Amino acid sequence: MSSWFVAFGLLLLPTGALGFAILPGKSLNHLEITERAILNATLQACRALAQAEGTNFNFPTQPYTAKAVAEACGTPKSSKSFRRAIIFITLMNVRVDIRHALNASFHFDEEMFVQGRKIITEGIRVIKANNKQGNFEAARQKMGEILHPIQDFYSHSNWVELGYIFPNPNLIRSDTSIGNTADESRATCRNCDGDNCTNNILEDIIDEGILTSGYFGVVPLLSTKPKGKCSHGGAVDQTSTIEPKGGINKDTLDASHGHLHMTAANMAVAASSQLLEDIRGAAGERPFLQLMGISKGSSKALCFVIDTTKSMSDDIDAVRNVTSSIINSKVGTEDEPSLYILVPFNDPDFGPLIKTTDPNIFKNVINSLSATGGGDDGELSLSGLQLALTSAPYNSDIFLFTDAPAKDKQLKSTVIALIERRQTVVNFMISGSTVLNKEGIEGNRISESEAELYRELAQASGGLAIEVTKSELPVATSIITQSSTSSLVTLLQAARSPGSTDTFSFMVDKTIINPLVYITGRSFSFTLTSPTGESQQSTNSMGSLIITSQSVGNFQTLRLQKHVGLWKMNMVSTNPYTLKVIGQSPFDFLFDFFEASQGPFTGYDALDTRPRGGVNGSLLVSLTGSDSATVTEVALIESSGLGEIKAIVESQGSGNFLALFDRIPSVEFAVRVKGNDGFQRQSSTNFRASNLTITADSNSILIPGTPFSVPFSVMSNEIEGNISIRATNNRGFDSASPTSLFLEAGNSANDTVTLSAPLNTPSGTDVTLTIEAEAPGGQDTNYVVLRFSVINTGTDFSPPVCKLLSLQSNCSDICSSSMWELSVQVTDGDGESGVDSVTLRQGNGTLKTSLAAGNDNITLVSYNSSCCSPDVELLVVDRVGNVNICFYTSLSTKVTQWPLLSLIIVVLGQIIKSAII
Repeated sequence: MSSWFVAFGLLLLPTGALGFAILPGKSLNHLEITERAILNATLQACRALAQAEGTNFNFPTQPYTAKAVAEACGTPKSSKSFRRAIIFITLMNVRVDIRHALNASFHFDEEMFVQGRKIITEGIRVIKANNKQGNFEAARQKMGEILHPIQDFYSHSNWVELGYIFPNPNLIRSDTSIGNTADESRATCRNCDGDNCTNNILEDIIDEGILTSGYFGVVPLLSTKPKGKCSHGGAVDQTSTIEPKGGINKDTLDASHGHLHMTAANMAVAASSQLLEDIRGAAGERPFLQLMGISKGSSKALCFVIDTTKSMSDDIDAVRNVTSSIINSKVGTEDEPSLYILVPFNDPDFGPLIKTTDPNIFKNVINSLSATGGGDDGELSLSGLQLALTSAPYNSDIFLFTDAPAKDKQLKSTVIALIERRQTVVNFMISGSTVLNKEGIEGNRISESEAELYRELAQASGGLAIEVTKSELPVATSIITQSSTSSLVTLLQAARSPGSTDTFSFMVDKTIINPLVYITGRSFSFTLTSPTGESQQSTNSMGSLIITSQSVGNFQTLRLQKHVGLWKMNMVSTNPYTLKVIGQSPFDFLFDFFEASQGPFTGYDALDTRPRGGVNGSLLVSLTGSDSATVTEVALIESSGLGEIKAIVESQGSGNFLALFDRIPSVEFAVRVKGNDGFQRQSSTNFRASNLTITADSNSILIPGTPFSVPFSVMSNEIEGNISIRATNNRGFDSASPTSLFLEAGNSANDTVTLSAPLNTPSGTDVTLTIEAEAPGGQDTNYVVLRFSVINTGTDFSPPVCKLLSLQSNCSDICSSSMWELSVQVTDGDGESGVDSVTLRQGNGTLKTSLAAGNDNITLVSYNSSCCSPDVELLVVDRVGNVNICFYTSLSTKVTQWPLLSLIIVVLGQIIKSAII
């Protein structure tokens, strides 16, 4: 239950207070344990996939990194998304120490073995259900939450002291006994001998193999424990001063049982790998790799939000053409989108959301779109955009096509909140603006003021608001083809409204290829200056700096010659304009805002809200695509161009850097990172700070038909009065919430949002709840964005069962000239859900499956193979994700079944070895 933030130079929890706290380079922590397990499991999945496809697979050199693993998997373009998945899972793991610090069940303290396992097994059900629905971010969130307790089990219990050399497989299944646990009245420890706690667990506990764990308390006089029980131990644990004194935790090398720290930590790596293997077995190789952010093509999604009213026929034709172009040219290449998303909208409807990894399915869906209906001018464009923002992968590009104003303008702040949280670029393709179509009033449905809403949202996201006529739209859609290219990075993002004369600079490093400049605006001119001092003006089409220039509507794109070094762009216009410079590079950065914890322990937590303005703050910056690059500067750039705030940057190792700011700007800003070798990147997304603080938390599992409560709190040291409250969710579930709260400066105001999912909501559906607080007069706003998973209650926890029907072997000394075969009957363990799949985990023979006549719950399996491949492992999964592995060999009629992937023991030696290195 440690904080890896200690490794990042921040004290989250006092060393050794609660779990795997670290001294850099000595003890292991949750960050390292989680990352090693993920890297191990991902490599195993990629290896299995390569074997199934008949290709070679080479393990990278240890120690493994996200970049090296992505390259070994043949997916180097996935390095960033893979790193992001690892960081997100780790943040969710560490958050358990913040949100559930004193809940013993999350840490297997106080002999809470049944309760701790319930957290894990329920979480596994959520992950598997999310995976089936393709809701991978919700699955990652839950994965981080349950990896924490499964890791703490080995530090906080006496499993290691009992002499076990492998993880406890029963922590990830609910239909077996965890082990022989201590009775409530049974003494488990004696006083430590001074500072020596190596032998404080009673001999009879060890001899009888009794499981126990330490008690923990932080409040003097109120902390207690049953007579004779062990304590967690450490300076913060007040129970460790009560007899029997001392503790048994193995959180660090200098903890009470610190001599066993490395054994416990390596066991935690193996147990985490075991859990991931179970999830992998249920999901299959490719979905598991998607869960980890690994895909064969680009990590980018192709996401369209399209107005389908009658006047949009030309626009839909343009979308069809660009979709076909992208699919036909990029399928099978490293630029193939990893996911395709479509959200249609009109009035009074929007959706449904279509999400697929199959390009042909997506092409068929796009081709089936029809433009019908319409009437009044407004359409539900922001409702469709909200649904896309909550469903598209983090850091996506979304393209919204419309020729009508937004009828649901009230969602503007919600959409901006989601843009900030998802760091997603939204590009608006507007074909009905009166600004560019004054000569043809008919069909021009969007006024200047209505178009401004789309421009503001585009600017907030770092996207473009491209305003064209219907006839110009096909040319403008070329941006979609360019943006679907993998490894795009932002070198510069700026906007000026009102327009002004300004000079912008951007750095092109040696890794950048295909630098592009995007400009939106009217009546502007520019002068471009290269690092060599050579200049080219917008009026000169014959210069040597610009390879091609194309203008359509209010949009101009420039393809630049590559010159490494500092470029300058002088823009002249009295009208509003935006400027964006992008390129392709494997090197980029990820970042998260952090704030001091409000819980019982000093520490930092990743924000789900806007950071506080005008006070100090921090960013965790992680470089991607390089194992050697370093950060030399992190700055917050005011979007107005009037100022910037630079951070103190501290390297934390492994490509992570802590940026400490003495002040977060109170105005809109972006993040800029500079590094060695001319590395410079900027966030596309613009951010805002707030003087309102809003917090919310709740159980992350929502059961259909049952009211689901989300308590929240709003406070400010400066603002008081009636605070407006808005709560929206992306699924349109029934909800109830207050519309306002009275806030006194320096105090908090509390209330609750209640959600209710319909009874027919499928398990694995995720719902994003956005709660917004707005100060009187709209002077300040903040939000909190929460993600929950819908799970229908069920009782099927039993793995499927294999029954050997026959095994015939005629193997001789010359194996290549003889064959063996077997027949197996597979049934769901309790008959509730049915068998979902039977696949080969090991074996080079031919596998065939069929349903038994008249009984869909029985799957008949036949397998035959050359005697040169004498073993076979069948991976069997039922429809709720329970997993079993059935092993057969031609050398014997013996059958072995390993429920829930206990087979991990076979490769555990390799996993532990990699954990130690």
